[in-house]
Amino acid sequence: MAVKRLQEAYAKEHISHEELDERLQQALTAKTHSDLVRALTSLPGEVPDTRSTIAAVSGRIRRRGAWRVPRSLKVESAFGRMNLNLSRAVIEHSQVDIELHLGTGKGKITVPRNAIVDLDGLHTGWKGSHYKAPQRPRADGPTIRISGTMGFGRLKIRHARR
Repeated sequence: MAVKRLQEAYAKEHISHEELDERLQQALTAKTHSDLVRALTSLPGEVPDTRSTIAAVSGRIRRRGAWRVPRSLKVESAFGRMNLNLSRAVIEHSQVDIELHLGTGKGKITVPRNAIVDLDGLHTGWKGSHYKAPQRPRADGPTIRISGTMGFGRLKIRHARR
């Protein structure tokens, strides 16, 4: 996704050929999320803040694979399960806000290995959330802030293994 965004910026003549080469080198050799964000920073024509909503009355809400995570994501479900897997997702922002409004059912969020998770804004009704922070947290990943309300159900958050 990063390479595609850089190519689009070059095709629209927003960046020079030299800048394209430099940013492609940064993106392709990025070892951390921060390195990738630096390669995409200040691209002309990009939308700085994106917001998206995923809603279902019942059934399953599921996102996995290489999906683009917006800056702010709202998930609403009255009944059913929610499973967000961010381990292979394209995360272009240094901070992602996930706002949950879940009635009943289980919730599961898998975050990248180097992500920092903030649960301070989450209010649970019947059962609490299950999250065990890593013993040696890394500060080079995105911050995932989870807020909102959960009625009857448990939210399980874990870091990806790879």
